Amino acid sequence: MHPAARTRTTFRTGPTPVPQPRSRRIRSLIDADALRVLHRAARVLLDDLPDLTDRLLAVLREQEPAYRTALEHDHAATWQEVYRSLRHSVTSLLDPRGTREAAHRCTWRIGVARAEQGLPLDALLHAFRLGGSLVWQRLVEETTRSEPEDIRLLVHVATDVWNFVDEHCTLVADAYRQAERQLAWRRENRVRLLAAALLDGTSRIADLPETAERLCLPEHGRYVVVAIVGAPPHDLPPGGSAYRHSGADVDHGIVLVGDEGDGKADRDPLAALALTADTPAGCRIGVGSPVTGLAAVGDARRLADLALSICPPEGGTVRLAEHLPEAMVVSCPELGATLTERVLGPLLRLEPADRDVLLDTLVAWFVCEGSAQRAGERLYCHRNTVLNRLRRCEQLIDRSLARPHDVAEISLALTARRLLRG
Repeated sequence: MHPAARTRTTFRTGPTPVPQPRSRRIRSLIDADALRVLHRAARVLLDDLPDLTDRLLAVLREQEPAYRTALEHDHAATWQEVYRSLRHSVTSLLDPRGTREAAHRCTWRIGVARAEQGLPLDALLHAFRLGGSLVWQRLVEETTRSEPEDIRLLVHVATDVWNFVDEHCTLVADAYRQAERQLAWRRENRVRLLAAALLDGTSRIADLPETAERLCLPEHGRYVVVAIVGAPPHDLPPGGSAYRHSGADVDHGIVLVGDEGDGKADRDPLAALALTADTPAGCRIGVGSPVTGLAAVGDARRLADLALSICPPEGGTVRLAEHLPEAMVVSCPELGATLTERVLGPLLRLEPADRDVLLDTLVAWFVCEGSAQRAGERLYCHRNTVLNRLRRCEQLIDRSLARPHDVAEISLALTARRLLRG
């Protein structure tokens, strides 16, 4: 044997090559043929897009009432939208990578636009699926017409076509929902701005009809504003009778009450608000006086804030109409301080222990409606002790508890001291 032959056969190194399976090669050829068939049919569809658009719109008009309305309202714009979407769908069959971003942008814009127009999302998704079905149907029709023997090859690209449809259905739904969230935020923000202007008294007359519509309240109704600190939001009834505006420190409720003469004008708005004597601990509520028309709600809010300022720190409900003297004092604290000094000054300058005994006696006498007996029981002392203390108060402040004018002054001064000393 020739040495070269022995060397070549005896000392061969490395793995023995393994032949590639024939099935992989066959599969590659099938995919290539399938794409060729797909591209041939897609180019025909691209030239026939106007007819394809008309066919899809006819199906939508028949099957989707929302699109029927859109076509009646603006046929040209709807036609252009469908045409652009179909064009991107067909061109994506020919060049998936090169047209992907443009197709995505087109679908996203459609989702946003239809959300803004209020077209139902179900109708939009149905339209996209119908569009996908129509494109596939036309691909099959064209292949059957031109090359019937190639129709079996389309099966190999069917998954790609329907994956494209599913991808764009997901995309248009995402765009729709994101736009819907933004629209909801804008609507809520618009409502807040309109309500804030109403409560601030800065609403424009031209904005009142929109404000009434968005707050679901009549423009010319009769209203009470309630200022609320510490109450949960559900204490106001749902839309139709009240609107609650949340603030940084104070919430305000705009509450619709009855009109004068209808038997409901004197209805306690607290009953409508479900705010009773069982007010949660620490909750403070101020109820203003009624006003007529949304244009006057700013004035009603100031009255409610005034009532709230009279509420004790530990909580409670104050109706302004039942606390007008206190409201007068709080509304002009400078005059209240002047009145306190002018009426109670000599008494206030006593030693603290003496001063507090006399002031407590005066307050108890007023609380007990001028009854020394009941004041004594309240203070745990004899009625004569109460009378002696009251005489000393009269001498110090040079006023008589028997004169109505002096009684009014003393009562208002005591109120001013209680409300303003904090």
